[in-house]
Amino acid sequence: MKSAASRGKFWGAGLGRLCAVVAAEDAPAMRRQLLLALRQTPTVELRLDWLKNDQQRTAFLNWLGKGRSLNRRFSRATFIATCRRIEGGGRLHGDAQSELSWLAAARDAGCQWCDLEIETVRRLPGKSLRAAQDAAVPPAILLSLHDFVKTPAKLPDLSAAQRATRQPRDSPAAIKIAAHAKTLADGLRLLRYARRAENIVAVPMGEVGLPLRILALRAGSALAYAPFAEATAPGQVSLREMKELYRAHLLNRASKVYGVIGDPIAHSLSPLMHNTGYIARGLNAAFLPFLVHALPDFLAAIGEIGLRGFSVTLPHKQTILRHLKTCDPLAADIGAVNTVLVKPDGSLHGYNTDYLGVLRSLEPRMKLRDSRVLIFGAGGAGRAAAFALARAGAHVVICARRHAAARELARACGGAAIPRHALRTETFDAILNATPVGMHPHASLSPLDSRELHCRVVMDLIYRPLRTRLLQIAALQGITAVSGVEMFVAQGAAQWELFTRTPAPEKQMRAVVLRALQAGERSHVRGTSSSSAKKSRGRA
Repeated sequence: MKSAASRGKFWGAGLGRLCAVVAAEDAPAMRRQLLLALRQTPTVELRLDWLKNDQQRTAFLNWLGKGRSLNRRFSRATFIATCRRIEGGGRLHGDAQSELSWLAAARDAGCQWCDLEIETVRRLPGKSLRAAQDAAVPPAILLSLHDFVKTPAKLPDLSAAQRATRQPRDSPAAIKIAAHAKTLADGLRLLRYARRAENIVAVPMGEVGLPLRILALRAGSALAYAPFAEATAPGQVSLREMKELYRAHLLNRASKVYGVIGDPIAHSLSPLMHNTGYIARGLNAAFLPFLVHALPDFLAAIGEIGLRGFSVTLPHKQTILRHLKTCDPLAADIGAVNTVLVKPDGSLHGYNTDYLGVLRSLEPRMKLRDSRVLIFGAGGAGRAAAFALARAGAHVVICARRHAAARELARACGGAAIPRHALRTETFDAILNATPVGMHPHASLSPLDSRELHCRVVMDLIYRPLRTRLLQIAALQGITAVSGVEMFVAQGAAQWELFTRTPAPEKQMRAVVLRALQAGERSHVRGTSSSSAKKSRGRA
């Protein structure tokens, strides 16, 4: 292994700049994580402080030391030993000397690098890195500064860490700045900091900073961290997602960046669906999730991030309208935008593909022109469905909890409004549920009962769960049941085509969304069963 000084750039290029974070409470679990992580990347941070006691740390380091002479993959790997104390945001109960002792043991086990917090250096004799070097820690020191609360208003200049040690000549091999980003502006300041020199690691922490963690390597950060298993800091993306879904190590200035904005956003399947499409088509592009509390923060960051377009979900579908230069006429009629294209001059142009999702989901199953379709619900989803079906030539009927809202939507789309009690006798070609009733975690509820389903097709715009209670009731009556996942994928494919100007790989996009939803439902069932079993044992 070459020395840090002889390698020039920090970690070289490509995959080696993705650093897997391995953290577990016992040595066997730590070993398993490390072996699996090395299949994904040659650079690994070993969180020794997560091991629950000194015995587990000793056992793991003994195994690591022996493994370096037996395992070829170990000899090609770069290990960063970290044993962060509680004071520095870690789990080690001990003082600075205890931390240095474990880092020295990590060096004996073959670790070339160590992460040393500025808080530890300030407690060493002379507040100098030389004291750490005298303690025989790994020779290449990554000096880290963490702020888990905020991004400092003023970031230190590149010599600040050296000045803090009072020994400018004892400079670290690299510097890491990790700070909680409350806004995208905070995160972008960290990424700009990384561009000042080669051996700087910038880590925007928190969910707001998550998309910028994915873009960090493209922006010039020497490393991007990703946990192999359990997250060790807020806003982390798993190693598998970072490498296989977002392809963070492959992104460059030519990469086209898209995203989805919302609040909340962690549940969104749009990044999974869109990125799967880019991978299927071999496009140099990434689709990122943006938690947006305030639109002005996001809008101000569009240019620097280089966004080409973005999807819009709640609560921004209406408020984004006032920031658009142009808006598709149908989207304006609906009063909501879910897709925005960013032109080269930075101007924003809005569209609504939700209505396409409705049409593409129903057209294979029925003739829309001259059909009679009931839309149950008069909110945003109901408006998109109403205008879509009216434009397709259907006779639209609206029923909603608030009859006044139903009448208003009916007037706007040229349809009719009926009260709830009329559903017992009225017949339709199709019924669409545009309310959230029946959505997880209230999956046992249905917005309509069996006596109100006089139709040939029932479509639920909800897709969590895949088979809602409403769809179960419809199927029992021999009615064609259409899951909301059909609309979700269809509207997403329409967005994809607006963004890329090429046909969407809809088959692959649907398959990955279905797998994710099915896996989520299986996980929920297992969790419920486990919880029930525990309660039963408790009662016994």
